[in-house]
Amino acid sequence: MHGNIVLAAKVVGIARIVFGRGVYISENVRIVSEKGGGISIGDGSKIGTFSIIEDRGGFIKIGKNTAINSFSVLYGHGGLTIGDNVIAATHLIIVPSGHNFEDSDRPILEQGETKLGVTIQDNVWIGARVTVLDGVTIGEGSVIGAGAVVTKDVPPMSVAVGIPARVVKQRS
Repeated sequence: MHGNIVLAAKVVGIARIVFGRGVYISENVRIVSEKGGGISIGDGSKIGTFSIIEDRGGFIKIGKNTAINSFSVLYGHGGLTIGDNVIAATHLIIVPSGHNFEDSDRPILEQGETKLGVTIQDNVWIGARVTVLDGVTIGEGSVIGAGAVVTKDVPPMSVAVGIPARVVKQRS
């Protein structure tokens, strides 16, 4: 344990997991780092109850003063970077990888994956039940509406909603 961390989670592979000062991990959180991977959670950040954070051999970097609320699932296959002062409501899902499926004569499982990664820049608010898919960057100061599925980049200071998410206005 480091600093004044509060930890009530199941943590596996702690040698590759780094917590900043004042990190709060709620009860029943699963944090797993696999061989070759790594997870870091910045100062003052909070992870809500029943969330899952698994690097899947990639990396997950969560910045300072960021809140990932309950029942969220964050994977790090292709790399996941979440900036400072991000607020993510309940049931956020981030999957920085995708399955290839072009060859209909082969099982999808045998066709490999994309691992482009996901970046969420500073000061972003993500609503409840949002899904963010591989290759996406959400720009600084943006807001993602509840229930959105983000499949493409969202420019800084944008408000994006829907399935698939589309920008509906700019913040001033």
